[in-house]
Amino acid sequence: MRVISGSARGRPLKAVPGNGTRPTADKVKEAMFQMIGPYFDGEQVLDLFAGTGGLGIEALSRGAAGAVFVDLDPKAVATVRANLAEAKPEGAETEVYRNDAMRALKALARRGCVFDLIFLDPPYRMRDADQYLLFMDEHGMVRAGAKAVIEHESSAEYPEEIGRFSLAKRSDYGDTAVSIYRYAKEVQ
Repeated sequence: MRVISGSARGRPLKAVPGNGTRPTADKVKEAMFQMIGPYFDGEQVLDLFAGTGGLGIEALSRGAAGAVFVDLDPKAVATVRANLAEAKPEGAETEVYRNDAMRALKALARRGCVFDLIFLDPPYRMRDADQYLLFMDEHGMVRAGAKAVIEHESSAEYPEEIGRFSLAKRSDYGDTAVSIYRYAKEVQ
């Protein structure tokens, strides 16, 4: 695993020890960023179920200004911190939290955090990523025009509309699928 493009291009990323985390394959990550970017200009990123932190770090490398990384696994949190130290995203503001995803969202909502780019890559057995997006929509945590990416098992289906999020594209890569949503501030 490595950072594919941007200021940290080519920097290696450590994997989370053990079998509990499934990192995003480089080919899937590259395709994902071609669909949502490929480069950014000061966006705020949320990497929920961060694992290695590879998605958020890639966004920082490509120009995002800041990122919040959340994972419940202490080994994943340590890996995110190590990968951030290795990638050294210049000038980026980063926060790393060990917490349950919903509890973290509630804490971030209380702080008034708002995001432009949201990565949801939960364990494949979990099929409720839409609930996290709905919570963010209902609590004013999403900037108009934001993009949300759900990486999931290709057999899983998510709705076309999640609150004010609309499915823009879904792509399958073997057992993995990527669903990309766009956020409209006003209900259409």
